[in-house]
Amino acid sequence: MKGVRVRFAPSPTGALHIGGVRTALYNFLLARQQGGTMILRIEDTDQNRFVPGAENYILESLKWAGIEIDEGVGKGGPHAPYRQSERKPIYQKYAKQLIDTGHAYYAFDTEEELEAMRERLKNQHSSEQQYGSGTRLQMKNSLTLTAEEVNKKIADSKPYVIRLKVPANEEIQLTDLIRGEVIVNSSQMDDKVLMKSDGMPTYHLANVVDDYLMKISHVIRGEEWLPSAPLHVLLYRFLGWEKEMPRFAHLPLLLKADGNGKLSKRDADKAGFPIFPLNWTDPRTNEFSKGFRESGYLPEALLNFLAFLGWNPGTEQEIFSMAQLITSFSLERIAKHGARFDIQKAQWFNQQYLKAKPGADLSKYLLPSLAHEKINCPPEKIIKICEALRERVSFPQDFWEQGKIFFFAPVSFDPQLVSKKWNADVVKFLSQFINHLEELNLIEGNGVKQTIEKTAQTSGIASEKIMQPLRLALTGGASGPDLMMIIEILGKEETIKRIKYAVATLPV
Repeated sequence: MKGVRVRFAPSPTGALHIGGVRTALYNFLLARQQGGTMILRIEDTDQNRFVPGAENYILESLKWAGIEIDEGVGKGGPHAPYRQSERKPIYQKYAKQLIDTGHAYYAFDTEEELEAMRERLKNQHSSEQQYGSGTRLQMKNSLTLTAEEVNKKIADSKPYVIRLKVPANEEIQLTDLIRGEVIVNSSQMDDKVLMKSDGMPTYHLANVVDDYLMKISHVIRGEEWLPSAPLHVLLYRFLGWEKEMPRFAHLPLLLKADGNGKLSKRDADKAGFPIFPLNWTDPRTNEFSKGFRESGYLPEALLNFLAFLGWNPGTEQEIFSMAQLITSFSLERIAKHGARFDIQKAQWFNQQYLKAKPGADLSKYLLPSLAHEKINCPPEKIIKICEALRERVSFPQDFWEQGKIFFFAPVSFDPQLVSKKWNADVVKFLSQFINHLEELNLIEGNGVKQTIEKTAQTSGIASEKIMQPLRLALTGGASGPDLMMIIEILGKEETIKRIKYAVATLPV
């Protein structure tokens, strides 16, 4: 595919939804695979829904995720400006061209007149309750008014919109790279507003004009825009740009985990997981939403997870680096049906990426907590702790939550485990175990195992009966990393100290 140019074009109407990140990712993968260009355009024509801070949030989210922009907002480029609110004269020019060629018209209808039309059609049980080919000649527009009346209304600053004149009963066809041939009869379409009364374009006009002028080759966007695609095909035709029309690919919806309906913020909140890439506080309501970043998701793990929400490589491989995703990605392998958003799978991806990191890299997740607790710890010990925990963690913060046991001796013990496992035999075993430990010069895994076996022989108590009580004495609980590693990391003095405290504290 020569000259691939794709765009991610979000609206700054709030936080960037995780589905938007997936859309940006798919655009990015295609651009990188084909040596093309990734453009960021901000579609801020709906000034009523504009939210301060939303644009910066979008930029920061893409940067955190590692989705690089080649051209556009925050980067610049030959087709600036890239904010639609700064391109008003451009859209007005093409709206006027559509009027002059008879493909659009001025409409002066008030809200009351539009509501009266809808009510009339409803009472008539009309199958087409819309402003279109069947109703436009009954309304107040430049098709029913004289040129003098139209000019006077405009001169008198009467509010108006510009509507597309959709042809009656025509088959409109397009080829979608994911869904194949799409055919819609124009009778199902209304005369969409192209320019609003405030002089701003609607999405329909602005995105078509911008995609053409910015030489976009592929429009990869959400399924919710598929019903609008035939309208956009008409605009390309009416503006004389049909040969330059980009190829369309409408992505499947992100569904709830049970597959029953589109994933919403309310669903995510109810299930207790993020829906936005970064923390977000809505300036209108002051409502706070936690992001994937702050919840402990690694960007590379999240992108790997998102890539599989709709796309698959056709193999059993699941873990893909960004370079591998770029090589393997294809629009043809994107499914038509919705993709279930399984947060447990996202956690699994995060776990796999953490497990694959070397201990030295993992240690950075412990350092902030150690600094906060004013704990000095040799770097090699921190690395050992992280390596002991790597199989058990799903998030960076888990290293501290599960690693506290190496820095704080237990002051309380699992009562259920105490009642079931702690007895006179345990105390006898542990007392002898302490004596044998004191004889060791160096504590390490094999030496500890041999010492446990030696104690089992001298005490007459089977070693398997002592493992859980020993863990209880050292950590206060029933679970954790490998017991031999715990003892090795704690060292001889701390291990003996904790066992003695448990023996002295817990009732037999």
